[in-house]
Amino acid sequence: MALKYLGTAADVSHKIEKYAHMERERRFLLRSYPPELEPTHYHTQIFDNYVTNTRLRLRKIREPYKREWTFKLTQKFAPNPEDFSRTWITNIYLTQAEYEMFAHLEGNEIRKNRYPYEREGRKFSVDVFLGALQGLVLAETEFDSDEEMDKFKLPSFAIMDVTNDPMFTGGRLVELTADQIREELKGRTKEAV
Repeated sequence: MALKYLGTAADVSHKIEKYAHMERERRFLLRSYPPELEPTHYHTQIFDNYVTNTRLRLRKIREPYKREWTFKLTQKFAPNPEDFSRTWITNIYLTQAEYEMFAHLEGNEIRKNRYPYEREGRKFSVDVFLGALQGLVLAETEFDSDEEMDKFKLPSFAIMDVTNDPMFTGGRLVELTADQIREELKGRTKEAV
């Protein structure tokens, strides 16, 4: 299904910096859990609903060890459609009642467990996907500057950098299964998810 006109960063560029902040991050594909990280380690459970024909994401986060929930409405987009490492992000924290109002919007959901992980002097978030994407494991790390991000090399526990691969954006992942991703990657690399 083709997307309806969503506007461009230029349409709202004069308003962006007032309410959003620039997020700099790189994303990496992993074969499985990285060294010394186990499924039983501390993690949060994330339910992302990508609202159809928008740049909006409705997020529900569960802290299983505290039995607490956080609800957010997020707009995230890249000003340069070929560079997903730099994105503008705006978050609105919601009450559960507000979340439920938005939950009626048409969208597609991704579920994942997110683990904090420190390795090679950096903090990462390791996302272990569930449901149709079971078997997909990605790691992300954030940066304070473009220079720091541009100099960063592939971590030793990663298979490949997928930061600028549109297939690994949340809005695209909701349309795929782990098997479809594996099939696509066969033509690109010898490694499999």
